[in-house]
Amino acid sequence: MTTDPPLTGVLVIEVGAFMAAPFATMQLADLGARVVKIEPPGTGDPTRSAGPFLDGESSPFLRLNRNKESVVLDLKDERGRDAFLDLADRADVVVENLRPGAMDRLGLGAGTLRGRRPELVYASASGWGQDGPAAGRAGLDIMAQAASGLMSVTGEPGCDPVKVGVPVCDLVTGLYLALAVTAALRERDRSGTGQQIDVSLLESGVSLAVWEAGMYLGDGEVPVRHGSAHQRYAPYQAVRTADGYVTVGANTERLWVSLCEALAPALRDDPRFAGNTARMAARAELVGLIEETTTTMTTADVAARLDAAGVPCAPIAGYDEVFDDPVLRERGFFWEAPHPRLGPVRQLGSPMRFSRTPARRGDAGPPLGSDTAAVLGEPAGRPAGPSQRPGD
Repeated sequence: MTTDPPLTGVLVIEVGAFMAAPFATMQLADLGARVVKIEPPGTGDPTRSAGPFLDGESSPFLRLNRNKESVVLDLKDERGRDAFLDLADRADVVVENLRPGAMDRLGLGAGTLRGRRPELVYASASGWGQDGPAAGRAGLDIMAQAASGLMSVTGEPGCDPVKVGVPVCDLVTGLYLALAVTAALRERDRSGTGQQIDVSLLESGVSLAVWEAGMYLGDGEVPVRHGSAHQRYAPYQAVRTADGYVTVGANTERLWVSLCEALAPALRDDPRFAGNTARMAARAELVGLIEETTTTMTTADVAARLDAAGVPCAPIAGYDEVFDDPVLRERGFFWEAPHPRLGPVRQLGSPMRFSRTPARRGDAGPPLGSDTAAVLGEPAGRPAGPSQRPGD
């Protein structure tokens, strides 16, 4: 037996653009919250202009903004602000990622909204935080990756720094924002009062430096780029095969022995590699010796041999393979979301699996302003439930 998703009954107003806030509210919508996305007239969220396009609709937008309703309001206009205030007076949560101070200048900041509705949880994402010396600076994901240290440890040794391939600071900020909102709602259950939440891309990026903090704060070692290799274990990286790459992870002595038995038995008793400290010191030589075997085998054969030995491994997959992965298909990770013009739109699933209150699988990202009349026409008081649209 299943029941409604966990956040059913929670109304969230989003004033978001691009990634951080919309990714946060996507999580909340997946968990059952009703998310009303406020967009400016004309072009809407800038992500709508990001291709590729499906019959004029942004493919990324359709996925990032699933399970939401789109309301067009001009927040620089008095009527738009009044309509927003009416919505916020009914809301549980407001999530925004405009530059710090922008919502205050519109008369829609946390102080104003929470003064009208103390129960409101007001969550803000920004590049550098809502206060401090950098608060007013523009901040995008790549700047946060640079300033947080992530780019200093990403890439091959001796080569130029590179960013992580996905906008990791944006995305982790969105996850922290969603986590903070759910925590604040739980605390409100006890106190009856909401609060303000401040999550920055910079601090979110720095929070990921668990190994790097252990190194630098432990003995002063400045972390550097290691390519795919681990900071503290060897062999733990991608190795070449005859037709690609396989990642291997021998981060315990038992796994090291199993890897040797599977691929290179002579290495097991080689004194140069006795213990992880020695293997780290001779990592380049060690990996070269392992690749003497792996480069004579296909990727599939290397993975099969390591799997049989119980050694963690995985081929490096392209997204063409990922989006047709049999494990993900068997677990029902992908799903089809309806769209009023495009029909079914394939979606990535939520990785959060609940035994009793499954994540919501509703609509694809909505057309711009498709819900404006319905949402603004709702009577005073709390709107229809989070999985309903008027007339459903």
